[in-house]
Amino acid sequence: MKPTIKHLAGYLLCLLALEGLAPLAAQETEEDSTYITVNGTVRDEKTKKRLEYANISVPGTPIGTVTNEEGAFSIKIKTTARARVVEISHVGYLNEMIPIGESDILAREVWMTPNDNLLEEVIIRAREPRYIVEEAINRIARNYSPKNNLLTGFYRETAQKGRRYINISEAVIDIYKTSYDQNADRDRVQIFKGRSLLSQKKSDTLIVKLLGGPNLSIYVDIVKNPEILLDKETLAYYAFRLEESVMIDSRPQYVISFQPQAILPWALYYGKLFIDKERLCFTRAEFNLTMDDRNKATEAILRKKPFGLLFRPLEVSFLVTYKEREGLSFLSYIRNEVRFRCDWKRRLFATNYSILSEMVVTDSRDENIIGIPYRLAFKPNQSLSDKVADFLDEDFWGGYNIIEPTESLESAVNRLKKQR
Repeated sequence: MKPTIKHLAGYLLCLLALEGLAPLAAQETEEDSTYITVNGTVRDEKTKKRLEYANISVPGTPIGTVTNEEGAFSIKIKTTARARVVEISHVGYLNEMIPIGESDILAREVWMTPNDNLLEEVIIRAREPRYIVEEAINRIARNYSPKNNLLTGFYRETAQKGRRYINISEAVIDIYKTSYDQNADRDRVQIFKGRSLLSQKKSDTLIVKLLGGPNLSIYVDIVKNPEILLDKETLAYYAFRLEESVMIDSRPQYVISFQPQAILPWALYYGKLFIDKERLCFTRAEFNLTMDDRNKATEAILRKKPFGLLFRPLEVSFLVTYKEREGLSFLSYIRNEVRFRCDWKRRLFATNYSILSEMVVTDSRDENIIGIPYRLAFKPNQSLSDKVADFLDEDFWGGYNIIEPTESLESAVNRLKKQR
């Protein structure tokens, strides 16, 4: 199977005429417990820089979220969880803990200590990097969940025309995942609660949509779907190199970079794999679609476009992370960015667009699991903005954990609301 984004079963770009929004299809339920809130900002202790995509979790539980691009976070913890601390982790830093009690902790500044000076030189050159990757592939069944799991996640996708937001869609989702010794054929996503805002300006006559967007949590789980990157039959297409090791969650990691070494009829990837040195499990993957041949890249990501539109892909990038809990690894966070340029024939200037989508697992359970029926599952040919309602209630998410919006995103929401 050729490893293109088309084989993500529908996670594709679609350029369409501007449309109205469909009615709310998600369920509504009342909160069944109280919770405390811990929020703040995560920074580098030395540079004072805000740290994006830091993992925020409650040890011993599946409760979690991530910091946004401005290093801000907010996590809601049910009192029934009896949690004592919130743990913050980031690649290349020592973990930090925030003790918690029965009341909220607000506007907390968290300072992360780089562990570059604490990490001994652990580049192991006696082992071939491809061999390490193959060994990690062989251990997937033992290192990842052997049970079916029902995950709760938060998904957000935004589309920008230049620097201006033209579409903001987000949802709390249920994710049914079968055990990691099975393929993803029966894995499904269901929208639990969601909302969307769409630009109503006449100049935004072109809107960009992701078909099957919330299914990101299924399609881009590279451990569950090895044909994307980790299929042994396709490893020969790549050259691997062992880089300097880093620490993740206080555990040393192999860092193995890879790049194409074959010319094929389809686009390949380049990037880095992070593999736990002791457990030999994948903890993180950063990879991009190659742009050496724009036609191949276009074929990989574009499903359809209006007649007369010239499409040029600029970047397709992915970040996938996994979190260890009780000796097993679970999907934690996925981020995907697609940047491209559109040019109408006979028009003087082209327009740059970007789509950013991200999903974080905020909770899970692995007991008394019932799969999501196909009739309720989000389909690969559906678009999230067509399936959810408009932004209305300021307290829409209640006790659910989300990725905190950036200031620019909050401003965009207010501007789009004024158009209505």
